[in-house]
Amino acid sequence: MAFFSSTKKVKPAKRLTGSVRVPGDKSISHRYAMLAAIAEGPSEVHYFSSSADCRSTLACLEKLGAKIERKDETLTIQGGGLKGLRQPSGRLDAGNSGSTMRMLGGILAGQSFRSVIEGDASLSRRPMERVVEPLALMGARIRTAEGGLPPLEIEGGELRALRYELPVPSAQVKSAVLLAGLYAGGQTEVVEPLPTRDHTEIALEQMGAEIGRHGQTIAVRGPARLEGRKLYVPGDISSAAFFIAAALVVPESNLVIQNAGLNPTRTALLDLLVPLGGRIKVLNVEMINGELLGDLHVESSALEGGEVPPEAVPGLIDELPVLAVLGTQAERGLSFRGAQELRVKETDRIRALAENLRRMGAEVEEFPDGLRVAGKQRLRGAEIESYGDHRIAMAFAVAGLVAEGTTVIHDSGCVDISFPGFFQELARVTE
Repeated sequence: MAFFSSTKKVKPAKRLTGSVRVPGDKSISHRYAMLAAIAEGPSEVHYFSSSADCRSTLACLEKLGAKIERKDETLTIQGGGLKGLRQPSGRLDAGNSGSTMRMLGGILAGQSFRSVIEGDASLSRRPMERVVEPLALMGARIRTAEGGLPPLEIEGGELRALRYELPVPSAQVKSAVLLAGLYAGGQTEVVEPLPTRDHTEIALEQMGAEIGRHGQTIAVRGPARLEGRKLYVPGDISSAAFFIAAALVVPESNLVIQNAGLNPTRTALLDLLVPLGGRIKVLNVEMINGELLGDLHVESSALEGGEVPPEAVPGLIDELPVLAVLGTQAERGLSFRGAQELRVKETDRIRALAENLRRMGAEVEEFPDGLRVAGKQRLRGAEIESYGDHRIAMAFAVAGLVAEGTTVIHDSGCVDISFPGFFQELARVTE
């Protein structure tokens, strides 16, 4: 597990005011960079995520021969076409990024060379069978460590199209199969049990791939030709979630989050919170590169709370940690089940949430696949272990704003995985 030495102290807040702009969407940034590297001609990617995870993707692509120039938040990537990557001189390092490992695996499966992609200690404990299985069915030869764990050793080669039914919803696995499908002759189809984020399909279509959608089936026709283009990354709604939650639960708050991504497959958080009493307004909506974005105006609210519907859980998987914190301040608390995936994230997030909430004096019931927190609880400042998990660290920064006394978050530097400057931005809009 990656640990980060810094410690942050969070004190109770009177209100959150002003406006904040969150980093470029991490999920979209990964996809734009990968697709630009295998497109033909240059791509300009604006507002690219500053996260450590996305830096890992860029480092891997550069090691594969992609030419990338950075200037502030803009990248220029010179694409060499589907077969323009070259064999790396050593192992590719995905760092802490499961997105990098799984999705890049789909592209590497179609190359004419061998590659090995590894990660840090935390990523090395995250299961990869879900992505290895469909790629192997397409003809890829992939070896893993014992138990289907990283690193992935990929012998690239000729791939065949297939129709694959996802056993569980996963945007990363869907994306890996679609990216591999770019290299296969004919139509590759992925059938989802439930809709997941569709950034890959949108980006592929924007760059010239032939994409089909029918019900829960998404198809790509290969071999494909992608064209480089100018791309704009919306603000990351998963990063915005922490500011949304904070503004809802801290009294007298009035906060605007600018240029947040509003892709319908990513707005489950808003769909959940508004009916529960969250005062959230969406303003200035526009569409760029097939992706919706707009401003969110959030005011402190009396939240009802309740149960997260099971069918909503896949679309909220990244937001569940901060929702658990928010539930301690809602009238009826909050519960969720069907979230086993949280056990195999950067850390066991269910255990980390239960343990840290109890340290703050909260009543929590832990399940194998979820949590239940009681409502209207008085939290007290405590020593919080992030376990090197960015979403745990940021969720408990929100908890610290409504707790009595000072909250100390250990290994807080892990927020750089998704949101460099998070604590500075939080301090800037907090009184």
